[in-house]
Amino acid sequence: MHVSDVMTHAAVCARPGDSIAQAAERMRALDVGALPVCGDSDKLVGMVTDRDITVRATAECCDPGGTTVRDVMTPGVIYCFEDQDISEAAKLTEDKQVRRLVVLNRDKQMVGIFSLGDVATRNAEDKLSVEALERISEPVATA
Repeated sequence: MHVSDVMTHAAVCARPGDSIAQAAERMRALDVGALPVCGDSDKLVGMVTDRDITVRATAECCDPGGTTVRDVMTPGVIYCFEDQDISEAAKLTEDKQVRRLVVLNRDKQMVGIFSLGDVATRNAEDKLSVEALERISEPVATA
C-alpha cells in the first residue's frame, strides 16, 4: 500500500508572514494540528503546529496578531513521497520521532500530509501504526 492510499489530500499551507492568529484560525477551521509553511514559489520552508504556537509563542506571551509563523515554525520539513510504501513512511516517522510527514510527488510538489492517524483509520495493517506510534513516543536516548 502506498502513502497516497492513506494520506490526507489537498493540505493547506501557511505563509511565513502570516500571523500565528491566522495560522491558529486556519487550523481550527480545518480541524488540524499542523500546517506546512510555504514560501516563495510554494516551496516548503517549514511546519507550524498547534504545539509550536503554544510552546514558542503563548508561553513567551507573544502577541498573536503581531507574531508571525516564521517566528515559531519548525524549519526543515521531513517529507516522504506519495508513491512510497506506507511501511517506509512509518519507519521515517519512527526514525525522526515525528507524527506527520509532508507528502510530495516526484516533482517535489506538496500533495498531502501523512500521519499515523491516517494509517490507523485507513489501513488494515493496524499493527504497523501501533508499533510506529510506540516507537515515536519513546524518549530519545541522551548521552
